[in-house]
Amino acid sequence: MADPESLGFEHMGLDPRLLQAVADLGWSRPTLIQEKAIPLALEGKDLLARARTGSGKTAAYAIPMLQLLLHRKATGPVVEQAVRGLVLVPTKELARQAQFMIQQLSAYCARDVRVANVSAAEDSASQKAVLMEKPDVVVGTPSRILSHLQQDNLKLRDSLELLVVDEADLLFSFGFEEELKSLLCHLPRIYQAFLMSATFNEDVQALKELVLHNPITLKLQESQLPGPDQLQQFQVVCETEEDKFLLLYALLKLSLIRGKSLLFVNTLERSYRLRLFLEQFSIPTCVLNGELPLRSRASDPESGVARGIDFHHVSAVLNFDLPSTPEAYIHRAGRTARANNPGIVLTFVLPTEQSHLGKIEELLCGEGEARVLLPYQFRMEEIEGFRYRCRDAMRSVTKQSIREARLKEIKEELLHSEKLKTYFEDNPRDLQLLRHDLPLHPAVVKPHLGNVPDYLVPPALRDLVRPHKKRKKLSSCRKAKKVKTQNPLHNFKHRGRKSKPTAMPS
Repeated sequence: MADPESLGFEHMGLDPRLLQAVADLGWSRPTLIQEKAIPLALEGKDLLARARTGSGKTAAYAIPMLQLLLHRKATGPVVEQAVRGLVLVPTKELARQAQFMIQQLSAYCARDVRVANVSAAEDSASQKAVLMEKPDVVVGTPSRILSHLQQDNLKLRDSLELLVVDEADLLFSFGFEEELKSLLCHLPRIYQAFLMSATFNEDVQALKELVLHNPITLKLQESQLPGPDQLQQFQVVCETEEDKFLLLYALLKLSLIRGKSLLFVNTLERSYRLRLFLEQFSIPTCVLNGELPLRSRASDPESGVARGIDFHHVSAVLNFDLPSTPEAYIHRAGRTARANNPGIVLTFVLPTEQSHLGKIEELLCGEGEARVLLPYQFRMEEIEGFRYRCRDAMRSVTKQSIREARLKEIKEELLHSEKLKTYFEDNPRDLQLLRHDLPLHPAVVKPHLGNVPDYLVPPALRDLVRPHKKRKKLSSCRKAKKVKTQNPLHNFKHRGRKSKPTAMPS
């Protein structure tokens, strides 16, 4: 039942056209963040709000932004058309989501309020033409906004009235600090600002000092992650480091986890160790290496991959190494179960780490709430037959092989670097030396380890593994249909096709 004291959209003094759009979206009542933030924003307050993905935070800033723009046009003096609102987000995908939400909310006032998304680097020419028409709201990543400001395609110093920084806790940590500081130099001295963040960390405090003026802070008493109906969270105790590698092998090779997976570790060296280990079993894996330029980490420098967030349709997040803080856990877990899609988080924990995991869980669920990290009852003895294979693979991944794997990536970056292209044209001998340098062999891959003999598959799991093998034999091109299987180890929803995992240091 709705709280009788809660504030409805109809009581916020919103333009009828916005109320109609809200009704079309099926929103009968505002979410907690919307109820608290919208009235304060309409009063002209700067806001620092903690709100998780899926809490309705986009509408929490989009509705007051649109209301203020409409009110200004209806009651204020006639002024030149200009960009009044700016929304900064970490990725192209989030920019598209923000633009789409603003367009939905402005469906009945689209002639009065126009929004442009300038996050895609490949559309610079068309973006310039759009910006010349001076849309009311511009959405983009800091790097793209800064680029347009430096090229004079976008001018904000005399017109900006409202700045939104979404996913504020990620902007600094994913490499936008210098761009953001440079961008702020192009803004007027006075403007209203909102900072939306999943957590309040040191980066957010730094942004607060840079952007906000006497802000009101909203720390809403709500879960920072989706509920158990959408996000299942498990912990599995591994007695040794070797058991962690063995369990990961079984989960991936026996297809107990399907779809896109993110594997989180605590150091870059561990990322390469994990990648080389999985490649021993023909499990293709990529490492997101923060040491390399963005274009080396992904084909698209502003994709969620490059910035470390917002992967499309991630089915599972595996904490191969225990995150150091609750904030780190939240950001890892937040990569799955997005946009109403289900997801699973599985955290590997050593006996010596259980007390630390308990502290993380306490902060996640709060006082008096049920446990969120359920035990994943995996019977390790059923996969004991794979242990010798794992030991063999682990022995192949030496410190030297890890070093060579990292050097190989750096070498590839040098060979394909646009910045070094001119240098190599002037110094062709250096290019030849680099190309014909001694070949690097990160690890010796033994082909037979890529196959799983039927006699090694535990009897309880054979019914799960065999249908998957049959599908692969029938058609390597046909997309696997969604199936729901009964996992004797735990109920597990299998979604989509199998795809390669990604190892990420955090």
